[in-house]
Amino acid sequence: MRVLVAPDKFAGTLTAVEAAEAIAAGWRRRAPDDELDLAPMSDGGPGFVDVLHAALGGDLLAVTVSGPSGAAVPATVLVVTGPDGATAYVESAQACGVHLTGASGAESATTLGVGELVAAAVDSGAATVVVGLGGSGTNDGGAGLLAALGATSPTPLDRGAAGLVGVETVDLSAARERVAGVRIVVASDVDSPLTGLFGATKIFGPQKGIPEERLAVVDGWLEQLATAVDRRLSLEKGAGAAGGLGFALMTLGGVREPGIDLVTAAARLAERARLADLVITGEGAFDFSSRSGKVPYGVASLAEQALRPCVALAGQVLVGSREMRALGVESAYSLVELVGRERAFADPAGALADLAERVARTWSR
Repeated sequence: MRVLVAPDKFAGTLTAVEAAEAIAAGWRRRAPDDELDLAPMSDGGPGFVDVLHAALGGDLLAVTVSGPSGAAVPATVLVVTGPDGATAYVESAQACGVHLTGASGAESATTLGVGELVAAAVDSGAATVVVGLGGSGTNDGGAGLLAALGATSPTPLDRGAAGLVGVETVDLSAARERVAGVRIVVASDVDSPLTGLFGATKIFGPQKGIPEERLAVVDGWLEQLATAVDRRLSLEKGAGAAGGLGFALMTLGGVREPGIDLVTAAARLAERARLADLVITGEGAFDFSSRSGKVPYGVASLAEQALRPCVALAGQVLVGSREMRALGVESAYSLVELVGRERAFADPAGALADLAERVARTWSR
C-alpha cells in the first residue's frame, strides 16, 4: 500500500517535518511493507521555509534580523533559481513569531525584522519574493516592515502598534523604490481585512496577548495607519494577515496567494496523491477553522480530486463526523484521546507514532 503523509506542524510541539517522521515511524511498526511518501506541509506560517526547501531544494542564506522586541534573532532566506530567474522565500514568523513574544507585548512588538528579511531577499537578486505569513506575535499593521524598507513618517513606524498613535502621513516612496522590479507574493490563508470587527486585532489580538478591553484601542491605532497609507487596501481580504503584514506588503504591490496552494504546488502534491492509496494529513487542533485555507483542508481537497481517501491525525479533534466530511476527511483521530494531554505534550513524537500505529491497523491492507 502506498501512503502519502502530508501533515502541518503540531503548533508548540512538532514541526511539520517532525510530525511526518513520527507518523511514518508509527505506521511502519504496524505495516512495514507499506510505501510511505513524506510531504510535510505549511500554509505560510512557521516551517514555511523548511518545507519549501525540502520540496524545492535551493540555497539557504543565513541572516540576522531584528526580533519583535528589537533584539537580534537568526533567520533564513531560501533562494531557488529557476528558468524565470531566482525566487526568494521568507518566513515572517522567524522575525516576529508568537514564539518570540511569548504571546505578550503585542502592542509594542515590531515587524522591523520582517522588512529586513525582505530586503535581504531583494539583495539576493531574486526576481520574486514570497513572504509566508502566519504565527505572528505582532500587530503593527506592518509598519515596522515598511520602515525597514525605507518608509518614513513624523510618527515612529518601528515601535509597534503603540508607536502609531496620531500617525497622519507615511511616505512610501523609498520603500517602493527599494522593491521596484521585484514581484512580491503574500502567502497567507487569512481573509481578514486590516481593521474592524473581523480585522487583525479583533480576531487574532487575543491569542497574541492583547486583553479584551484593549482591542478597540489597538484597532483604532491601525485605523489611523490605514487612513494615513491607503484606506482602500486596508479593506482587502488578507490585509489583516499576520497582524497587518498583509496590508503593508499590498501597499508595496504584493499579490496574495493562499500559502497552502503555493506549498502543495511546489511539492507536486496533486500528482503524489494520485499515486497513493491513502492520504494522511494532520495538525495540532483539527476544527472547522481548518477550512479557511489550512493545511488539512488543502490536502483533503487534493485527495478528493485524486479520488483517494484522506484521514487526519491531530492533537485534538474538535469537529463531529458531519463537519469532518465537509472538510473532505473520512476519519480524524485525536492524540489527546489516545494517550492523554500530559503525554501528548511531554512526548509528542512518541505519542503521534503510537496514534499512527493504531490508525494503520484500520487503514493498511
